[in-house]
Amino acid sequence: MFSAPEQFTEFNKTALEAMLNLAKISFDTTERLIGLNLEASKEGFADFTKSAKALAEVKDANTLLDLRSKLTENGVEKAMEYGRNVYEVVTQTQGKLSSLVEHQSAELNKNVAAAIEKAVKSAPAGADVAIAALKSGVAATAAAVDSVTKAAKQVSNFADASVKATSEAATAAVKTAKAK
Repeated sequence: MFSAPEQFTEFNKTALEAMLNLAKISFDTTERLIGLNLEASKEGFADFTKSAKALAEVKDANTLLDLRSKLTENGVEKAMEYGRNVYEVVTQTQGKLSSLVEHQSAELNKNVAAAIEKAVKSAPAGADVAIAALKSGVAATAAAVDSVTKAAKQVSNFADASVKATSEAATAAVKTAKAK
């Protein structure tokens, strides 16, 4: 016999587990970003102190121009490194969230299919058409979710490749500017 309370209990357990996993991912990401920001702040303060001391020791315009160039290059390199680190954290988080959504979607499909099968066993005669329509709807929804997931992965891969190419080009430009 079909037992709705049992199905709701299972659904609530699954939803709670998903929310707890989402909260863990969120806290882990926040912790990593805060750590990254604290480290960047420490390095920024150390660089500022070093730059201030170097500026205090400047005696002529050529030394000032050389120092300005070095400080600019250092600042660009630090900013690019920081950007790469943030991008890495965000990319890893996106991967974890995608995995969570895929897992939850698969679980939901499995639970819905099981519920439909239980309902079919206790369905009255003549309900075959309604049950077939319900199964068809579930299958179409699962296919749509799968298509959206695949499209999201493709967009993510494209964005990842674009960011990496841009980062490499910027790094090469800084190195070229250094050499001149």
